[in-house]
Amino acid sequence: MIRALKSEIEKLKKDIDNHINGHPELKNRKLLESIPGIGSVLSRELTYLFAAKTFKNAKQVGAYSGLIPKFHESGKLKGRTTLSKTGPSRLRAKLYMAAVVAGRYNKSVMRQKETLLKRGKAMMQVIGANMRKLMQICFGVVKNQTEYQPQVV
Repeated sequence: MIRALKSEIEKLKKDIDNHINGHPELKNRKLLESIPGIGSVLSRELTYLFAAKTFKNAKQVGAYSGLIPKFHESGKLKGRTTLSKTGPSRLRAKLYMAAVVAGRYNKSVMRQKETLLKRGKAMMQVIGANMRKLMQICFGVVKNQTEYQPQVV
C-alpha cells in the first residue's frame, strides 16, 4: 500500500510539473528556483500564488502572506513583536524552512540575519524577517522576469 501511495504521489508531482511546463504564463517556476533557498515544493506553491493573485508591490505580498510584524503594546507594557499570521498558513510553513536554508546559503538573507542578531533580536524574529525578505525577493524575480542576482554592496 505504501509503495502504491508513493507512486501516486510521484505521478501527481509529474502531472503538476507537466501542467506548469505546458502553460507559458506559469513559467515563473524556473525563475523562482534560481533563488538560493527556494526548492521545488515552494516554487510550485509560489507559481500558483503569483498566477492566482495580482500584487502591485512586495509589501502586498508580505501582507497577504502574514509576514508583517505585529506589535503588542499597551500603556507602559512593551510587548514582543510577532508575525500577523493572516493569510495561508501552509505558505508560511513552507517559507519557514526556505528561510532557514536561505539563512545559510543566500548571501543577502545571511547579511540580514547577521545584522539582526547583532541588534539583539530573537532567532524567531530573525527567521520571520528572513521569510519576508525571501518573499520580497521572489516577487522581484517574478515581476522583472529575470533570474535571481544577489545585490552587491
